[in-house]
Amino acid sequence: MKNFFKKIKKSKGFALLFAVLTASLLLSIGLSIFSLTIKEISLSSYSRESQFSFYAADSGAECALYWDLKGNFGAIFSTSTTYGGVVPYQITCSNALINLYQGAKDTYDSTTTFNMLLNDTNSSQIYCAVVTVAKTDSNHDGLSDTVIDSRGYNVCNLSGVPVWGNPNLVERALDVYY
Repeated sequence: MKNFFKKIKKSKGFALLFAVLTASLLLSIGLSIFSLTIKEISLSSYSRESQFSFYAADSGAECALYWDLKGNFGAIFSTSTTYGGVVPYQITCSNALINLYQGAKDTYDSTTTFNMLLNDTNSSQIYCAVVTVAKTDSNHDGLSDTVIDSRGYNVCNLSGVPVWGNPNLVERALDVYY
């Protein structure tokens, strides 16, 4: 009987060691799963914001395309329209009045820029698009090549300007050539 109790005394700490190792293993598995969950939630949030930025860019490109092809018989963004920085045209997209600003212009080239605000009806989030329409008549034949560069943003102020210092700002660009 004495040998039996001696054996028990020698292996007394084994159960505690086994319990600590098992608890450590389960804790590390739990922390790994928690870490993966946090990363997945963050990734899904960025994916959602990226999607809103893309939708804003798409809306800006569609607005410019519509007004270039339909509005005022194509004269809004044409190279022959001269207005020297003054805003002669205001267009309406997404139920908002938008001012057009002309950049570089000569007889055969013109660049027009505008900012477009988009509101999410389910939240107070404001999205925007900065759109540039560039026309080039490289053959001097009256037929212009057009490039619409629309950049959508997920964090904007009420002027339709992206909040550049925001770490959650996502930009998506869409270019249309015709």
